[in-house]
Amino acid sequence: MSKLFIVPTPIGNLKDITFRAVEVLKTVDLILAEDTRTSGKLLKHFEITTPMKSHHMHNEHKTVEGILQKLKAGTSIALISDAGTPAISDPGFLLSRACIENDIKVECLPGATAFVPALINSGLPNDKFVYEGFLPVKKGRQTRMNLLSEETRTMIFYESPHKLVKTLGHFCDYFGEDRPVSVSRELTKLYEETVRGSAKEVLEYYSKKPPKGEIVIVVGGKK
Repeated sequence: MSKLFIVPTPIGNLKDITFRAVEVLKTVDLILAEDTRTSGKLLKHFEITTPMKSHHMHNEHKTVEGILQKLKAGTSIALISDAGTPAISDPGFLLSRACIENDIKVECLPGATAFVPALINSGLPNDKFVYEGFLPVKKGRQTRMNLLSEETRTMIFYESPHKLVKTLGHFCDYFGEDRPVSVSRELTKLYEETVRGSAKEVLEYYSKKPPKGEIVIVVGGKK
């Protein structure tokens, strides 16, 4: 029976993949991958020989209709991203929405995602939180920061290493230098690190020590 499986993959440590995820990837007819080169290493490690095609943010608008036709014809498909759970700041939303609108079954497996361990590692309140993903690069950034400056819940952001210092500077400007901040990078990997402190302290740390790797920023809400 045709079905779209949303399959999380490890964010670093390959041991974090689930038995079920491996089973699904081995049994579906086709795997859609954000980057076939990156995912090819994962599939090879787990001896998964299922055919794979590219599905990423630059082609997903064009490929959705063709994928729907395959699913309607009885093809079972798994969607994976480079790391973590698809559709969380990665391609996946457009396809899953299209499947739901066309009465095609969608099943999302539980699994790795970076913001959950980062939130828990932060030591900041996690009973209520908002996930912001990546902030706007230019247009709309100031407006968004002004709105978030009044947010009382813990906030979670994704950021690239070369933009981290700039973003931390903006947090100082809009949220205040004393706002509690936690930066987690390289989660589950050999050089995993979490730096906690005030926005000013964390900014000073990474101004002296340029970061590498995938980054999650957790910011305390306004008191």
